[in-house]
Amino acid sequence: MTDITSQSDFFSSVSKTPAHTLQQDQNAVVLLSGGLDSVTCLYWAKARYACVTAVSFNYGQRHNSELVAAKAIAKTAAVNHRIIDIDIAQLGGSSLTDHSMTVPDGDADKFPDKKHDKIDNDAIPNTYVPARNTIFLSYALAVAEVTAANHIVIGVSSVDYSGYPDCRPEYIAAFEHMANLATKAGVTGHHLSIQTPLQRLSKAQTIELGLTLGVEYGQTISCYQADEDGLACGVCDSCALRRQGFVQAGVADPTHYQAQYQRPE
Repeated sequence: MTDITSQSDFFSSVSKTPAHTLQQDQNAVVLLSGGLDSVTCLYWAKARYACVTAVSFNYGQRHNSELVAAKAIAKTAAVNHRIIDIDIAQLGGSSLTDHSMTVPDGDADKFPDKKHDKIDNDAIPNTYVPARNTIFLSYALAVAEVTAANHIVIGVSSVDYSGYPDCRPEYIAAFEHMANLATKAGVTGHHLSIQTPLQRLSKAQTIELGLTLGVEYGQTISCYQADEDGLACGVCDSCALRRQGFVQAGVADPTHYQAQYQRPE
């Protein structure tokens, strides 16, 4: 069953669990985009597992600033890092891979009330990349097999998010079930779990967690349309959610914004 932890239990497990009970004889693969959520997951995994491999994807996304950030983050965290090339852009269907489509401005106020079981097509923004998490998790599953990893860690959340269907807990549970049917590891009794430590956390709670783990959020890039210098636009969905998270956490926003963006007072 997918590991979904409550906020109180989660923070307690980070700060109070003795080191020898943190599965430090096991390995993990972490999906690392270079953004706020994925770096929090990376440091969460580092605190628990013997060896962590970070996996990033060059999939034809609108900019490569996040990959530059992912490289720097992996280096700072001193973990193995693989960048896998996949041309999802040739499929189209998302403003994150199709430059003819416009990335919509964000409206963070609508997100906290969005429930994972109330997704409708009209509410899913065009920044959704068709089947992206399924593709990424499939590659991560292969990396887990060749690195003898017992866990795949992904930073999905069904609290503060843009309404993507492949962030829901039932999807993660279904993928985990499939993974243990489809792999050598699974059929030989080496169970593989999909860990979603942020599933029930808001963006503010994620930030609070990351700070307890030593995350440097100034290294991260979450923007859907960052420029070549890695500066955030400040107005897309991802920027809106990120900015709201720092405000609600009562933490200074370390995001580097483009000159034309007027940071709120």
